[in-house]
Amino acid sequence: MSRAQEALCEARRWLGTPYRHGASTCGVGSDCLGLVRGIWRQLYGAEPQAIAPYSADWAEAGKGEPLLDAARRHMEQRPLAAAAPGDMLVFRWRDGVAAKHLGLLADETRFIHAYEGHSVMLSTLAPQWRRRIAAVFAFPDRIGS
Repeated sequence: MSRAQEALCEARRWLGTPYRHGASTCGVGSDCLGLVRGIWRQLYGAEPQAIAPYSADWAEAGKGEPLLDAARRHMEQRPLAAAAPGDMLVFRWRDGVAAKHLGLLADETRFIHAYEGHSVMLSTLAPQWRRRIAAVFAFPDRIGS
């Protein structure tokens, strides 16, 4: 099984996990970053960096692109046209604000994400989601050197 297939299988295991800001436990609670953190732990063991507590409005209140910067450090960025099932999608809600939502591409038309007020769910990658994709990243085949 490829790394992308492993990531997608793990993401599917999280479906139905209640949305909980800052959480990262399958079946108990997770936000979108927590989902990706949990997938990372399953694939590689320890997370690649510590995550400081963050508020729900961190992107609007802060500066820079912390999610994109971290993804570039630990994952392999690819063009949107090359996105494949199992890749991580990073979404930007609006111009001038940091990208702040994550999900995994499930197939050509759907993605898995932790949706605030709901749960980890499979959603249609409708035009309103598609146009907000800021970047695409593949989980690396291996980490470290």
